Amino acid sequence: MIDVLSYVCIGVGIVFWFWGTLPLLGKRSVLFKLHSLSVADTLGSMSIIFGLLLKIPSEWSLLVLALISLAIWNTVLGYVLAYCSSSGDDNGR
Repeated sequence: MIDVLSYVCIGVGIVFWFWGTLPLLGKRSVLFKLHSLSVADTLGSMSIIFGLLLKIPSEWSLLVLALISLAIWNTVLGYVLAYCSSSGDDNGR
């Protein structure tokens, strides 16, 4: 049962990865594309790591560290990108 749940989590993560690439093909703004890609990539990566955590419980400390660092890294990166995109709107003032 744990193996099936592990494979489901890994499969959901791969679906999120591909789902996040679909907005890249649209005609929306670059920031929308980047936001949807980063959210889907974060959720997909976290789902895959959680699936690995179920599959390899002996490596729980490294996998939990990967989950925490992934969540923090992508959150901070989102704020940095938002700040950089908004600072260019005031024409250097």
